[in-house]
Amino acid sequence: MMVEIRQLGEHVGEQVTICGWVEATRGHGKVAFTVVRDGTGVLQGVLLKAGVDDATWEAQQSLTQESLVALTGEVKEDARAPGGYELGVTSVELLSGADEYPIQPKEHGVDFLLDHRHLWLRSSMQRAGLRVRAEVEQSIHDFMYNNDFVRIDTPILTGAIGEHAGTLFETDYFGDSAYMAQTGQLYVEAACPAFRRVYCFGPTFRAEKSKTRRHLTEFWMVEPEVAFADSNANMELQEQFVSYIVERALERCQEELKVLERDTALLEQVKPPFPRMSYTRAVERLQELGSDIEWGRDLGAADEAMLMEEHDLPLFVHDYPKEAKAFYMKENPDDPRTVLCDDLLAPEGYGEIIGGSQREDDLNLLESRIREEGLPEEAYAWYLDLRRYGTFPHSGFGLGVERTVAWITGRHHIRELIPFPRLMNRLYP
Repeated sequence: MMVEIRQLGEHVGEQVTICGWVEATRGHGKVAFTVVRDGTGVLQGVLLKAGVDDATWEAQQSLTQESLVALTGEVKEDARAPGGYELGVTSVELLSGADEYPIQPKEHGVDFLLDHRHLWLRSSMQRAGLRVRAEVEQSIHDFMYNNDFVRIDTPILTGAIGEHAGTLFETDYFGDSAYMAQTGQLYVEAACPAFRRVYCFGPTFRAEKSKTRRHLTEFWMVEPEVAFADSNANMELQEQFVSYIVERALERCQEELKVLERDTALLEQVKPPFPRMSYTRAVERLQELGSDIEWGRDLGAADEAMLMEEHDLPLFVHDYPKEAKAFYMKENPDDPRTVLCDDLLAPEGYGEIIGGSQREDDLNLLESRIREEGLPEEAYAWYLDLRRYGTFPHSGFGLGVERTVAWITGRHHIRELIPFPRLMNRLYP
């Protein structure tokens, strides 16, 4: 009877067959051990030379790392074994051999590991990180569904610029210029009058010539948009959302976080409300801490890290200068130099994981901002229609999946939290 490793607890004392890839083998005289992985768990098989024929013993001795095998034997409960069970092996069948595996238990350079990303995915640390990612993505959808959001799938190819013109990937579109989407936000705004609460979730693209540990040229974002929500309500939604994601990861990814050696003490404190600080106060505080930042400049990674040294919880920095932010953000009526926006900064040096704002719902002000930015007005005619036909207050935000998962898992670089990272110098594999 063939079963999966995750099902072994249901078959103690029974004869079963496990198909999996060999992670390691070792022997002690007349006892041999084979560790296999089947995608649902890891199992140690124990083979006694006295209990099998010569062909079975020789088959076990010839196994190489990542060979595909079928192990048959009796399931035994053992608290010391991986997963709490081991297999008393009576049969070893080689299903597919493996050449000498390039990734060995030694120090490899980052470029070597990324060149072999298709194989590196199989390692325990990478599997753990990507399982946490999968749980985070599922929790995103569950939160949205449970809070009456409707998912809107937005286009990847677009003629409208969502963020900064200098970070666009441009492509030919039957003789016209099209761009890889920097954001789905403008399109989910259009769906707000139809469904009130909407979100999109998908890949986004930024042609940023950056080699920092927080940047990819292709990454995933979830972008909710809510009608009749102001900037304050937007921040309240963000803290509820992030708290839910963290809680789910702590609840359902305990084993993976242990593999990653993640200290979860600070994560356990992530509950609303999160502290808030205006951009103006943030600049003042940074200057008090010795920074040379001046009012009007956007906060960089070093500025964010300095601020977060004083915070264990995520921190909202809100109401940035107009010039530092995108054209669609609503002018602050209390200080027209600024816009009603926020960045949510994660602690422990992970920086911005969310950017959000109340959207400009005044047609004249929005047209002025588009002209100030030198954007092609004809490309935004449809977007301006949203203000011509029943304009309404609304807010939204974008959460970067890889940065959020990096923070939750404690990994240093977000390239490990996406199956196949795209960097400015990497398109392979």
